[in-house]
Amino acid sequence: MSFARRLVYAIGKPLLRLIVFLLTASYRFEKVIGAEFGDRIVADKDRSYVPVLWHAHQIGGLHLIRDWIRRGLRVGFVISASVDGEVPAAIAKSWGAEVIRGSANESAALALRDAVELMRRGVSVVTMSDGPRGPSFEIKSGTVMMARMGHAPLVPVVCAASHAWTMDTWDSFLVPLPFSRVVLAVGQPIELPRDLPLSEMEAVRQKVQAAMDSLLVEAKRQLS
Repeated sequence: MSFARRLVYAIGKPLLRLIVFLLTASYRFEKVIGAEFGDRIVADKDRSYVPVLWHAHQIGGLHLIRDWIRRGLRVGFVISASVDGEVPAAIAKSWGAEVIRGSANESAALALRDAVELMRRGVSVVTMSDGPRGPSFEIKSGTVMMARMGHAPLVPVVCAASHAWTMDTWDSFLVPLPFSRVVLAVGQPIELPRDLPLSEMEAVRQKVQAAMDSLLVEAKRQLS
């Protein structure tokens, strides 16, 4: 990285953290649907999970994940190996999370191997399943494959806000406006049999998709 780019990222990390802190501090987090599932995950110290978020829901979803980290959950993230991943990776590490650099498009096999190794050590690996380029709000089969290989249950996580700015991006990134009411929702962990045949992975993918869709409807209903 050039000196100029290093300078931009050095400034960008604290600035982004400040913006997110000010935004989330203003939100009224009214409810966590399925909070008991989150409590169970945090208490289950010896087991790893795969929390599944939509790319668009990172602000709300990661607020919840960070709370789990503070409560003792060991968490890892797969973050792009490109320079665009430098700031998110630094922020994740500052939270106490472990970071794997790679994506579905970059060093996929190595990232998958490292993610599975983390899960076998009891680290829960968070995934934005529809990233890095979509289709948005669609579970990818690679998420199910990772959970299958790591023997980890999939945990749907979504959020909804009373007032939000939807960015004109591939993922329709959601930025709840200051002082918005925010509802987070956690679904029941979806277990995968250790001997799950590859032929049945699509059925599991559809089950996770249905759970995410249903949770989002419920979260929005809580705001009406």
